[in-house]
Amino acid sequence: MHLVLVAVELEPYDSVTKALLMPLLAAWAASAGGPALLVAALLFSWGGDVLLSIDGWFVPGMILFGAAHVCYIWCFVRRGALRRLRQRPVVPLLYGLGWVAGIAVLWSGLGAMRLPVTAYSLLLFASATAASTRNRRTALGGLLFLLSDTLIGVRLGGLPLLPLHGVVIMGTYVTAQYLLASGLLRDTEHALVAAPR
Repeated sequence: MHLVLVAVELEPYDSVTKALLMPLLAAWAASAGGPALLVAALLFSWGGDVLLSIDGWFVPGMILFGAAHVCYIWCFVRRGALRRLRQRPVVPLLYGLGWVAGIAVLWSGLGAMRLPVTAYSLLLFASATAASTRNRRTALGGLLFLLSDTLIGVRLGGLPLLPLHGVVIMGTYVTAQYLLASGLLRDTEHALVAAPR
């Protein structure tokens, strides 16, 4: 429903449905016994969604999304992300090169947003890198989150937009959050099954 409302640009209803997405996902994750850091990441994302819908509140919204990525990073670190990345150093290398390339392309068009976007995007890429270490769902979720926010950066940088740009941003974002949540829940379920009785 939200994507349809975004496609037809029906305001303010698209903002209302957007504000319902992450609380519903957080409630599902919590009811399924998901880790507290996952629920916190989804709730910080909810705050970011709300603030990004208000004119002049983009940077505070970005800060809340930054907090969500910190939660995701810490969640994956607690599950051995650093050890796995040391075993596969090509993964952080590729993500790091992607971050440098993205900032280089957007830099000239960002103006006053250069420093906030640089700092936020570093957390975004770190989160995607950490997510790549658990399972296919979290890896794809981190990559889609990266794609979604990169498209927001394209808009901020004044570069040409895709057809249905807003739909693509929200479609990849919602899918990313679902994959991250469901991937971590599946990971938690496996850990419970494997735990000694």
